[in-house]
Amino acid sequence: MTPTRVVAFGGGHGLSASLRALRHCVPGLDLDITAVVTVGDDGGSSGRLRAERGGLPPGDLRQALVALSGDHPATRRSAALFQHRFAAAAPAPTLGSPAPAAGDPLAGHAVGNLLLHGLTELLGDPVAALDHAGAMLGAVGRVLPMSRQPVGIEARVRGVDPDHPDEVRTVRGQHQVAVTSGTVESLRLTPAAPAACAEAVTAVRAADWLIFGPGSWYTSVLPHLLVPGLADAIVSSPARRLVTLNLVAEKETSGLSLPDHLDTLRRYLPELKVDMVLADSTAVGDPVAVERAAESLGARLVLAPVAVVDGAPRHDPAALGAALVPVLGVDR
Repeated sequence: MTPTRVVAFGGGHGLSASLRALRHCVPGLDLDITAVVTVGDDGGSSGRLRAERGGLPPGDLRQALVALSGDHPATRRSAALFQHRFAAAAPAPTLGSPAPAAGDPLAGHAVGNLLLHGLTELLGDPVAALDHAGAMLGAVGRVLPMSRQPVGIEARVRGVDPDHPDEVRTVRGQHQVAVTSGTVESLRLTPAAPAACAEAVTAVRAADWLIFGPGSWYTSVLPHLLVPGLADAIVSSPARRLVTLNLVAEKETSGLSLPDHLDTLRRYLPELKVDMVLADSTAVGDPVAVERAAESLGARLVLAPVAVVDGAPRHDPAALGAALVPVLGVDR
């Protein structure tokens, strides 16, 4: 019997939670997992490498690889190494009093980010680099970029300046959009029509399930819908489609309700049809509005306790996986 082929879209911690949840499904389901990752990050270590060395920002790709890493003790150590960040070096000892520390080029960089950049230079292709890194980590799935070229994320935001609440300005850069204090009114990529990663398109067309979210809606989930080749594959794929909703609003989605999250999917990809919407039974509040928004996409709302029990706004991978098993296990 062939495995169920699942493609999960996103970036950062949201995609990591989704991939870890899919890992929890594996004892009950035979899954073939592919992660398709945004490539718009311009902050932190990824932003520095992107500005200084070019190429794809590696941070979100690294997070996805680690989420899929194997359970052998050696691969766990390798995963920990990928996540390790260099601290600022102590000042070098001198014969006299210690001199002030010069700028440390390694400080703040994750080892996995540097390794992915090195593999890409060595192999000449980011997909080959990701496949090799996945083998190093014993990954139980494949990680692919949504495009082989990095993209910029821009948003038209109302109320960035609290003194001019009705003024709309353009906010540029994934990090700036993610932390904006205004209301995002529209989103675009630069370049406007980046080429989709061919391997990602192939995976989408062959998938049984496509999973969107959880994650930063404007900077991790929606960008996939703005890549024309990927959007076409998502619409034409015979796969079923599942949307996992967030637990709370983030800065970039301040004022955006859960039904609004679903409405934005239709806004940026009007042809999109969804089969299931999964939401936390507590975070959803009154489910009627969410149910109606789900139905407008052709979907059925599924409620389940998928948040961590300590009350933090984080998905529990084990609980999310338990909720996904009966959904993904439905006969086609």
